[in-house]
Amino acid sequence: MTTRNLEALFRPRAIALIGASNQPGSVGQVVARNLLESGFEGPVMPVNPHAKAVRSALAYRRIADLPQTPDLAVVATPAATVPGVIAELGARGCRAAVVISTGFSPGASDPSLRQALLDAAKPHLLRIVGPNCLGFISPRLGINASFAHLTPKPGGLALVTQSGAIAAAALDWAQPRNVGFSQMISIGDAADVDVGDLLDYLALDPETRAILLYVESITDARKFMSAGRIAARSKPVVVIKAGRSNAGAKAAFSHTGALAGADAVYDAAFRRAGMLRVGGLRELFDAAATLSTGLTVSGDRLAILTNGGGAGVLAVDALDDRGGQLAELEPATIEAVSRAVSPNWSHRNPADILGDAPAAAYQAALQTLLADPNADAVLVMNCPTAVTDSTSAAKAVISAAAMPGRRKPVLTCWLGDAQVSEGRRLFAGAGLPTHETPDEAVRAFTHLVRYRRNQTLMLRTPSPAAEIPDKAAARAIVREALLDGRASLTDPEARAVLEAYGVPVVVSRSVESPQAAAEAARDMPGPLALKILSRDISHKSDVGGVALDISGPDAVAQAAADMLERVAQVRPDARLEGFVLEPMIVRPRAQELICGITQDATFGPVVLFGQGGVATEALKDRAVSLPPLDDLIAMEMIEQTRVAHLLAGFRDRPPADLQAIVRVLIGLGQLAADLPEVAELDINPLLADETGVLALDARIRIHQPGEGVIRPAILPYPDSLVRTVDVAGDPLRVRPIRPQDAPALVDMVSRSTPEDVRLRFLGGMRTLSPELAARLTQIDYDRQMALVAEDPSGEILGVARIIIDPEGETAEYAAMVRSDRQARGLGGMLLQSVLDYARARGLRQVWGEVHRENARMLDLADHLGFQRHPSDEFSVRVVKDLQAQPAAVAPAT
Repeated sequence: MTTRNLEALFRPRAIALIGASNQPGSVGQVVARNLLESGFEGPVMPVNPHAKAVRSALAYRRIADLPQTPDLAVVATPAATVPGVIAELGARGCRAAVVISTGFSPGASDPSLRQALLDAAKPHLLRIVGPNCLGFISPRLGINASFAHLTPKPGGLALVTQSGAIAAAALDWAQPRNVGFSQMISIGDAADVDVGDLLDYLALDPETRAILLYVESITDARKFMSAGRIAARSKPVVVIKAGRSNAGAKAAFSHTGALAGADAVYDAAFRRAGMLRVGGLRELFDAAATLSTGLTVSGDRLAILTNGGGAGVLAVDALDDRGGQLAELEPATIEAVSRAVSPNWSHRNPADILGDAPAAAYQAALQTLLADPNADAVLVMNCPTAVTDSTSAAKAVISAAAMPGRRKPVLTCWLGDAQVSEGRRLFAGAGLPTHETPDEAVRAFTHLVRYRRNQTLMLRTPSPAAEIPDKAAARAIVREALLDGRASLTDPEARAVLEAYGVPVVVSRSVESPQAAAEAARDMPGPLALKILSRDISHKSDVGGVALDISGPDAVAQAAADMLERVAQVRPDARLEGFVLEPMIVRPRAQELICGITQDATFGPVVLFGQGGVATEALKDRAVSLPPLDDLIAMEMIEQTRVAHLLAGFRDRPPADLQAIVRVLIGLGQLAADLPEVAELDINPLLADETGVLALDARIRIHQPGEGVIRPAILPYPDSLVRTVDVAGDPLRVRPIRPQDAPALVDMVSRSTPEDVRLRFLGGMRTLSPELAARLTQIDYDRQMALVAEDPSGEILGVARIIIDPEGETAEYAAMVRSDRQARGLGGMLLQSVLDYARARGLRQVWGEVHRENARMLDLADHLGFQRHPSDEFSVRVVKDLQAQPAAVAPAT
């Protein structure tokens, strides 16, 4: 359940307070004061069996005595009474409740109360916020259903928090800074309404410009990712995640399991959802203020304009610390600034125009810097002096920033207090972000940079790997090992699985004895590596199970015999099955990398990349991402690590083949989706140089299907829906849409008549912009599905899609067929295909808005069993009950 009945929370007509009290200092007394004194225009009805009135408002002894049904109830009674209260409210017709009461956590005296609470609400579809929460505040509606110490002013920020203490602190911090809220929701234990539900609702809330989250844990990762992506597409979402400790990463089987800490996985999830993660409350509000201005950057290169060299140095240091780049000014820019300011200015970035720079110098220099193609944004700073006027300089900056055609952000930092306060006020009025210190100003710029990167990642939904892996071979290996009762694959089996997914591996031979190893060595020229073969030993080098640089059969036999003795002493319990013999790989210019898969308790499978070798856990140079991956996401993973600088080449070492690494990461992402039985996978080292990559060692741990398997947070490409059909004699392929289809979708629309485009999009649009095409093709396959029909040449001839409501019960459909391919049955086939998909998903109903002039689509809807309903003067709503049988024959369209 997601947004169902949440309108009763956010827009109630009447509110009841169960547990209202006159006892000073009690929760019931504070909530009553807040509710009755915050300006709510509807009735607030206190319920207290022992009081005639609460704060001069008539009190009612029982819920049954209320003169009207409340849409929203606030419950502040002892925990044992709450399930009964919820049952009464539900029977009365109440649709939402904020349960402030505590005592429902797993460690409570009666842990069954939490389930009793949910069971009481379920028959009535009554939504519960809490329990154990601060409450809910909607300043615009005058609702303060909380025991917070103040009511914030109305504004455009929505705050969703799992901590009541953080909510109270945020409200206290925001009041003197004149920060206003559209909504504040403290969800406490989140027994019912969770972060995902609220993201779904707030994404469509017109009063909310930005969403602020304080998150301690996520209960439904897939819902959170889907809702988060939808919300982040429409407005900034900024998040604080509590608990950065790595204590939860206790896996010992592989380096991957030890390195992929829960906090790193949350970080990866926020990036994929298009959110911006920050570190504290001050940064949370600063980031929201910056992002809600609508400023965007195209890159991370910053130009700095200042009248104080020291301030410029501080800004450069902050920029370097946060991973930004100092813009390299064009010679023409330096020449132009020299004509406008003192000849003694710095002649580089930062552009220090000296302490006596007048307002005119600020204006001319800023206009010039904004025109430099190497600068993605400009930070303007001012240090007050006795010979210049900071306010005049601020006015000059505002004038320069207002020049026509400006697209680059201008950020300001007027250092000081009394002498610069008027300048800051002017900046705020002009919509220019202003900050008190260079560090804060640079941090705001990097917020814009990180937010742009995360938005780019969010808009790239991965498609299948270019080379189809041999899933059947890999699955057979894993299945056989599980049937054998094993928890891990042997070295040869692990290599075979990797090969099936396109990972280059070292050619090796498995032997059973030292004598067999010697015989095999006769056919393998050059130095060899010998490794123990045991299903019970994960880290071979830890038990003396690796011998390197061995030459000749005799040396191999002796090394094998010595290895058996060493391993038997260290691991007498291990089953020793023989040895793996492989050539020594000599690639002196290669970097040792680690790649792998592990299972996160919340988000399911996770792919890891970083610096490998025996010291990989000590170095902790790693990046993680949620599968599936594409080339952009894989490359972004690589760029997050320190080893990326070495892979780029240095001194006599040429750059490594990054695309080969990308292909390995993409393959691992697909393996994670295809084989949920793989609990952990570790490639260490993966050698990478200019010739490509090679996996030297691999470990794979497996478990039975359903045994501790967490479903992926992001659905992979649903290739099971791909099929070939015959339409009017033409062989066509029907498949789910992919991000790479955006140009083909633009082409399809461009080859349709303006009238068909108008009827499809219900507006004055005549062409499909690349931006809209990107949004239509970049879907998450969970809440949306779009099926395209393409001919053998790859041209898209038609598309039909459904967008599923948050409750997962109904969906809106849309369809379009290229004008020259209409009247052949293609539209009917596509629409029936999405109806079949919707029915398989368990949806109850599919509906669409069809233009009244779109006779073909209306006729098709009639034949497929849709019912027409009036909508507005331009469109007709057609509704299909999926529990009825579909029409057997569809008309040609």
